[in-house]
Amino acid sequence: MYPIVGSLVALLVCLSTLLTLGSGTASDSSGHIWKQITAEAESLGLPTRFLRTVPVDFVGFEFDDLQAFAAEYHPSEHRMVLNRTLSFNVAGGTLRPLARLTHAELETLYHELFHAYMDYLSTTETQGQPDPFLSFAREQQQCRYGAVLINPVVQRKKETEERFLSERESWEALNEGWAVFVGWTVWSQLEMRHGGGQSIQKPGKLRDAWLRRLEEADREGKLRGYYEPEDPTERSVTRKRFLAATSRLSSEEIGRLMTGPMEFPSDLVKQALKRLAGAQGSLHHAKSCNQIPGNN
Repeated sequence: MYPIVGSLVALLVCLSTLLTLGSGTASDSSGHIWKQITAEAESLGLPTRFLRTVPVDFVGFEFDDLQAFAAEYHPSEHRMVLNRTLSFNVAGGTLRPLARLTHAELETLYHELFHAYMDYLSTTETQGQPDPFLSFAREQQQCRYGAVLINPVVQRKKETEERFLSERESWEALNEGWAVFVGWTVWSQLEMRHGGGQSIQKPGKLRDAWLRRLEEADREGKLRGYYEPEDPTERSVTRKRFLAATSRLSSEEIGRLMTGPMEFPSDLVKQALKRLAGAQGSLHHAKSCNQIPGNN
């Protein structure tokens, strides 16, 4: 009897050791992926400032055969799940080199990386001085995303309904809208640079063309958020509620995203805001918070 007990104890010790080692390996692997993304993004001329803000061990990466989405980020667990097709040799072990990802895949990746950044800022919100970018986000959440217009039927963009969002819904709508802009910005620049074009960071024809793209995306309501309804009845009808064009990102939000995480030069930001001002000037929901008295 005693030898059996001793063997069981030894087996449990071995299993515990293996689980500990496995956990450490997963953590090391995730840290390696974050470092890989940062280094390779910099070599490709993509934004890295906000990536460097996040500790390399903050996010846990996983690969899975996702059906509904190309990628998912779970803030409560600081966990990012990427489609297995984004992994090296589709093996689900590590991320493919960024240079081998399509522009659409990089758009998706940056969308989720921005979620991780906002998650990190939220996690450290109560520690010391609040981050200015997060403080701006909280302000926008209260004055712009508490009450929004949605498209009840996505295909019918002219049909809108007003919704009063909960704290979770409004934060998600803001986060998704901002992540859409971050992903779109990366995608649009890569598309325009395809074939060795000049960067839009410098004045020239490519910059002017990108500014026209930005105007078009704004006018068509592409830069808007969405959220998952909290109401179970509504959620049984649709997994996502998309904001209407009139509740799209304001020029003020776009400006802060451009000067902060996206690292655009100030002259380009001024040009972008000047072009957006005319299109958004008459939209109630697109005005800055300071211009909407009582909308909080």
